[in-house]
Amino acid sequence: MCNNIKQKSIFYGETEIVVKREDLIHPIISGNKFRKLKYNIEKAKDLKIKSLLTFGGAFSNHIAALAYAGNLYGFRTIGVIRGEELRHATELNPTLTIAKSNGMKFKFVSREAYRLKSNSTFVNQLKDEFGAFYLVPEGGTNDLAIKGCEEILQLEDLKFEYVCCPVGTGGTIAGIINASNKNQKILGFPALKGDFLNQDIRKFAKQDNWELITDYHFGGYGKIKPELISFINSFKKEYNIPLDPIYTGKMMFGIFNLIDKSYFPKGSRVLVVHTGGLKGVCGINEILKRKNLPLIEI
Repeated sequence: MCNNIKQKSIFYGETEIVVKREDLIHPIISGNKFRKLKYNIEKAKDLKIKSLLTFGGAFSNHIAALAYAGNLYGFRTIGVIRGEELRHATELNPTLTIAKSNGMKFKFVSREAYRLKSNSTFVNQLKDEFGAFYLVPEGGTNDLAIKGCEEILQLEDLKFEYVCCPVGTGGTIAGIINASNKNQKILGFPALKGDFLNQDIRKFAKQDNWELITDYHFGGYGKIKPELISFINSFKKEYNIPLDPIYTGKMMFGIFNLIDKSYFPKGSRVLVVHTGGLKGVCGINEILKRKNLPLIEI
């Protein structure tokens, strides 16, 4: 499934950008979600654990991907969902609908309780409620996820001076850093505000050839502005590559803006990792409808 990942060259001004289409790995378990789950699922199989439990928000691509993967490989899946407002209306949420259709059981918790997701007492309470499970962290990031993400870069990708990727929990970029040539510059584009990501990435990254570009989060995680929607739709029309507004859209907007500012030296070879996330667009469009904002074309 992961062989022969498509790459597409596009031009912005005089700069050639090669987009690595990790989003085409699988329609549901796409991009970095497939990479992060690959070895975690193998580990759960080895341990002979029959259930997978994870955490996520109501529009989490990770939730949908884990539910699908669990169904595919014969696991029971449990999703601890941040926010209680959809407890009795999951059918109104496309992401949760996908997860539910693949057999995932939900536990909706308050935002205060959700912050305890790394607390051992809280996790033990979940074990009392659901029985034994293999815990996949929020966003899927752990040592095994990093191992999977280290497989994103292939030998032919080491020719690029720059490698760009979106950043959520930091696992994907850490894997890319570890697999990169030390002479490459790895640029991460966070979807969140805050400086904590540097510390999180350093827990897993084995090289220092990376930098976070923090100017393109558009207000923080899940924050979307009309300027970003317009860019995503124009990009799709121009290059026939869909982007999502949480991760890849912000990254590509940032890359184009950096090109406008002459950030990349003339003749630079730039590889962009498209990490997927497109299944969440339907849910985002429902929010945009309620706000009378333009919709994202998919």
